Formats: sequence, structure tokens, C-alpha cells
Amino acid sequence: MPLHTRSEADHAFRTAFEACVVAPAAFNHEAHVRLAYVYLSEHGTEEAISRMRNALQRFLAHHGIPAAKFHETLTRAWVLAVGYFMGKAPSASSADFIKKNPELLDSEIMLTHYSAQVLFSADARASYVEPDLEPIPGGAVRAGEA
Repeated sequence: MPLHTRSEADHAFRTAFEACVVAPAAFNHEAHVRLAYVYLSEHGTEEAISRMRNALQRFLAHHGIPAAKFHETLTRAWVLAVGYFMGKAPSASSADFIKKNPELLDSEIMLTHYSAQVLFSADARASYVEPDLEPIPGGAVRAGEA
């Protein structure tokens, strides 16, 4: 498994996000990918998913955004996708990783794995639903290897 490290900017970003000082307008799709990278570079897949879920839910609550905005399937699927791409080559930072994997900036990419009917269902928002079109490739990223 290739080695992935974090920059000081990555540490600062994670800290700012967890402290809820990142503005909601600044937390776009690329920022989601960045946060997933940071968590996966520090933890195994399941822990990264848990941290991502908890951080997103805190962020929503802090900024008064309805909890219903949180989407369990998208959260897990994107962490899995980032983990898969992390398995391809080492990265020195989230910026380096994103530069090497620009396809991850396509926020619609999950629609190649899920039909819109499944992905945007209430069930998929509330709990993880497996893809109905194509599996998300990749395996687990173990702590210390990512």
C-alpha cells in the first residue's frame, strides 16, 4: 500500500473543519475529498468513515443546517472511492493526491455506481446502501499504510 502523508495545510484544514470554523460555502465537493484523504491517511477505512460522519454531523449542527442534509451512503461511498484511488500511488498531501486524481472532483461520479433512484432515496440518506449499478472498487485502507 502506498504511503500517504499530510501537509501542514492538511492538518490546519482538518482542525478548522472539526472546530466548525470552515464556512459552509467553503465546504464544497473538493473539500469533502480533501477531508476524506486526511482521515484515510491517518486511520483505517472504518475509522475514517466514522470520523468523517461525526465531523460532518457536527458541522451541520453547528451551522444550523438540517441534519437531513447528511447522506450516509454518499459519505461512505466517497471515503471508499478516495481509499481506492489512494491505493494507486503515494501522495505527499491532499493537494498532491487531488492533482493526481482529478476525476475525483466530478461530484456526479457516484451516478456511475448508483442509479439516481437508489442514491437519492431516503434509505440511502439514512443508512449505507450498496451500489446497484457497479461496485465501488477497492479494499480497506489500514491505519499506518495510508
